[in-house]
Amino acid sequence: MLSSDFKLSASLEEHEDDVRGVRFPHPKLVVSVSRDATVREWKLLEPEPPRYDCSITSHGSSFVNAVAFCPPIKGYPDGLIISGGKDTIIEVREPGREPDQDAEALLLGHAHNVCALDVSQDGTYVVSGSWDSSARVWRVGKWECDAVLEGHQGSVWAVLAYDKDTIITGCADQIIRIYTSTGKFLHTIKGSTDVVRALCRISPKHPSEADFASAGNDGIIRLWRLNGKQVGELHGHESFIYSLTSLPTGELVSSGEDRTVRIWSNNECVQTITHPAISVWGVAACSENGDIVSGASDKKVRVFSRVKARQAPPDVIQAFEDSVKGSSIPKQQVGDVQKDKLPGPEFLQQKSGTKEGQVTMIKEDDGSVGAYQWLQGNQSWMSVGTVVDAVGSSGKKTDYLGKDYDYVFDVDIEDGKPPLKLPYNLSQNPYEAATKFVQDNELPMTYLDQVANFITSNTQGATLGQSSQAPAGSDPYGTEARYRPGESTSNAPTSSLPTSRPKVLPQTSYLSIKTANLRTIRKKIEELNEQLTSEGYRDAVLNNSQLAALEAMIKPLEQSLAGTLSGDNTLQSGVDLVMQMVVAWPAGQQLPALDLLRLLTAATPAAAAYRSSEGGTLVDVLEGSKVFEDPDRPNNVMLAVRAFSNLFETSEGRTLAEESFDKIHTLVKSSANNSNRNLTIAVTTLYVNYAVLYTSLAYSSEQRSMDRGLTLMDDLSSIIRSAVDSEAVYRGLVAAGTLLGVGEELQMAAKEIYDLDGALKKAEQAVKEPRIKGVVGEIRGLLKGSE
Repeated sequence: MLSSDFKLSASLEEHEDDVRGVRFPHPKLVVSVSRDATVREWKLLEPEPPRYDCSITSHGSSFVNAVAFCPPIKGYPDGLIISGGKDTIIEVREPGREPDQDAEALLLGHAHNVCALDVSQDGTYVVSGSWDSSARVWRVGKWECDAVLEGHQGSVWAVLAYDKDTIITGCADQIIRIYTSTGKFLHTIKGSTDVVRALCRISPKHPSEADFASAGNDGIIRLWRLNGKQVGELHGHESFIYSLTSLPTGELVSSGEDRTVRIWSNNECVQTITHPAISVWGVAACSENGDIVSGASDKKVRVFSRVKARQAPPDVIQAFEDSVKGSSIPKQQVGDVQKDKLPGPEFLQQKSGTKEGQVTMIKEDDGSVGAYQWLQGNQSWMSVGTVVDAVGSSGKKTDYLGKDYDYVFDVDIEDGKPPLKLPYNLSQNPYEAATKFVQDNELPMTYLDQVANFITSNTQGATLGQSSQAPAGSDPYGTEARYRPGESTSNAPTSSLPTSRPKVLPQTSYLSIKTANLRTIRKKIEELNEQLTSEGYRDAVLNNSQLAALEAMIKPLEQSLAGTLSGDNTLQSGVDLVMQMVVAWPAGQQLPALDLLRLLTAATPAAAAYRSSEGGTLVDVLEGSKVFEDPDRPNNVMLAVRAFSNLFETSEGRTLAEESFDKIHTLVKSSANNSNRNLTIAVTTLYVNYAVLYTSLAYSSEQRSMDRGLTLMDDLSSIIRSAVDSEAVYRGLVAAGTLLGVGEELQMAAKEIYDLDGALKKAEQAVKEPRIKGVVGEIRGLLKGSE
């Protein structure tokens, strides 16, 4: 027996992070992939009411973002599950295989995140799309790349194996492209006004006579003929559309960032299924029985059916609907909410909606703002949540000590004394805010629960510089009284935090690490030179003229570091001498030479202009010196990374750093999550400088800025998530926040692939400092602004 609307059939709850992709190959199998790095099979155990058993098919080390299913063919009677994600590898597995069993195939070729997969209906080829601006065709069984579909000017977010001869791609450059399955480019289709995120084949039963549909960031579903003629548009979604599929009836199904799955008959939305989540990342249909499955940001896979016998028991359906009504909707998702201009609850009885899925805001009797959705079939309004972050009558935030807050409460602690200010953002944990309030105002901890409950009941529902912390670990030369690379011998006073903290994003100036005592470095080099002489390193020992050149270099280097860059030839010859030491001296004696190199890259363009007898740059020399291959000497690595960071002090150095990005990144990446705090700070400083470079006017419009920005964001998300040192975390946050200025594609990647928001939460938990909270708030504002 069919009901007119889809209703919940089953809620599948085993994933530990966002469900990014789903497939529904046949009535007894659902496949899902997630940010939790797993591919899961859900096998139907009982049909009425439905009950599923979950098993993990694959468990990797990074986000899995795309999934496809190859239908049963010769040699694979149960079909094949094909998945891909952040690690760039496409994995092919037979259903039912254990994670520790070998995959049928691993398809290698993409250079960036695999974000789209599809299989031809006859099961002969797989097509994949990636952030590397390409799509690839892979022959099933042969498991080699058959063709690369080139010409894209951005990430390939959607691919469709339309038939055995035709492939369609959707791209971040807003263009749809048509290729043959052998890789020949046919033509483009233009008309989308934003990133194309989804494609699907349209049934011959559809009255539009369209061949396929597309959708994306502009929230519009467009219907196309293969020749490029647009024959229809479907309007209704209120944000990005992430996924499209077609039902056996000819109807279309879509899902997106507005928390909904929508069913489209002809050109009308006939049902809207709101989820208690922020994003519904994927939707798929079972071609045999017409049921649908969704995957969302609340970590759940949900099956929906029109057949009453396959629907969940009434209490389960009611619980799902109640979870939707009780969910919080971020204000950014519904636009500017001016509470004083909203209608009251009587509107819901007096006015009807104009179309299925229409959402209206209501000012409730208790002062909150409720969201209601029009159900065309029932001719009624349904509550779909409470809007949060709608503060006061104007919907504006309140400034307190230079920061914006959703609420700033007056809290009376003692009669006769002025109230204390309690700032609070809805994104905060009430207990965290209460703890900070109690500590800041030196109140007894017995107040904690009372303050936290007060928050809950009343909300319903510095420039970058050297940290003042002492370096971790001992002096690399053995005693604290001796020379420590990269630090002055005097103790600099610690500046107090300002009471009002200005915004720091985006960072627009390059950072350098130039503090040093050159006389101490020179003395150390002389001591080590004598040691090398006694140990028989004749080829490495500096002669008297070289020692004199070293002495002559000290004064102009000091002058250069203190002010204007010097054009003194002494520094140029000094670069040659230092590079000779880096190459010839044993690893145990390299430290002062690397420290001098670190200072020279900041002081003179001669460092960037240096070429070895083989024509290698200083980057090539450092690579060949094996400095980065010696984990037992992290201070050597740290100084080499600082040398790279200081290159940004000169235009010649910036050019070298940009041209050598891939090589520098390869050398540095393994040091990104090191326990040595000075090394981690050096890496994050380098990443800050690259972020400033790639958001500068000279580079911001170039595609390589996006590509390299994605690479850096991947590393930074990991650093922010794992670092515990406050300066390292802070610099990592500033680098990531600045990189968001590269463009919308990188902002979406930070949110959807690298889970930057999750990293921000980790940073807040690890480091309880105002500057950390401040820059985290700025980054969240940038991410919300991109939605």
